[in-house]
Amino acid sequence: MTTPVCTHASDPLLYPSFSAYVRTRGTVLMRTARSLTANPCDAEDLLQTALTKTYVAWDRIQDQRALDGYVRRCLVNTRTSQWRKRKVDEFVCGDIPEPEAVPDTDPADEQALRDAMWRAVTRLPERQRAMVVLRYYEDMSEAQTAELLGVSVGTVKSAVSRALGKLREDPELGLAC
Repeated sequence: MTTPVCTHASDPLLYPSFSAYVRTRGTVLMRTARSLTANPCDAEDLLQTALTKTYVAWDRIQDQRALDGYVRRCLVNTRTSQWRKRKVDEFVCGDIPEPEAVPDTDPADEQALRDAMWRAVTRLPERQRAMVVLRYYEDMSEAQTAELLGVSVGTVKSAVSRALGKLREDPELGLAC
């Protein structure tokens, strides 16, 4: 008796390159997902949804070098759809992990500032937070951010400017002049 061979699209052996991609880029992708949500559990769900969409389209993705951009686009589009479907207040329940920096000052002070900055970013309205995250955490240009979110460059500029103003006035950061 022979063992049946499964060729269903959900078979993880169908795309071993997908599994390798997720293993190597999963941490970076999770950091992006966490920066788009205030809740680590929501970030995991968001990343899972984006990876599912990527897996379904895996054989149609022609430029394997653009995978991060494809998944990032899925993350932002999925999160934007979630925002449009429901307006629910989000509550902070964790900090985003930051890469280790070469310590040239007190690491505890640097970590305290990063934590305070992230808490301040999570208090921004969702749309402003997404734009700030894409511009400064993901290091995208205004044009790239505008294209990814489907808005004009002027909208990105004004929303980021307002968000930075709110961050400057945040009492926890103590940046007000």
